Amino acid sequence: MNPIVTVPDVVFAFPDFMEPTDAELDAIEREAPLIDAELELLDVQIALLDRPASALGMRQLRRAANKVLAERAVLANRVTSGEAA
Repeated sequence: MNPIVTVPDVVFAFPDFMEPTDAELDAIEREAPLIDAELELLDVQIALLDRPASALGMRQLRRAANKVLAERAVLANRVTSGEAA
């Protein structure tokens, strides 16, 4: 049996300048609530694929969709007001 050996050039293939900048990390952090809301909506949609539509399921879907819309509005208001720039 051959042992597994890592090659440093492959493990550390990306130079330091390929790392995300502080501005990019800040943008990701600002968009995190929207990403979380979209993931929650996706979770609800996937759950509804496995079961028949019920009043509770439809209410969960509406709430998740409304949360996504609200987060998009918050993010859009930040961009138009100049906070995100």
